[in-house]
Amino acid sequence: TIVAGGHGKGSASNQFNVPTDVVFDKATNSLIVCDAHNQRIMRWSRAVGTNTGEVLMTNISCFGIAQDKY
Repeated sequence: TIVAGGHGKGSASNQFNVPTDVVFDKATNSLIVCDAHNQRIMRWSRAVGTNTGEVLMTNISCFGIAQDKY
């Protein structure tokens, strides 16, 4: 089952370009994805009917992410 992306390689809000890491955020029931070649961190809700992501950070060099309790 595709839960994020799935629309080919690109930079639109429903696409990734070399996603390198993902964490699950229990508080928001979402996936946080490091999208390396688009230089951004995105949040994808797992709610039914969601088909685009929300950009949390941009213009960053990212290859991995981590989450703590805060």
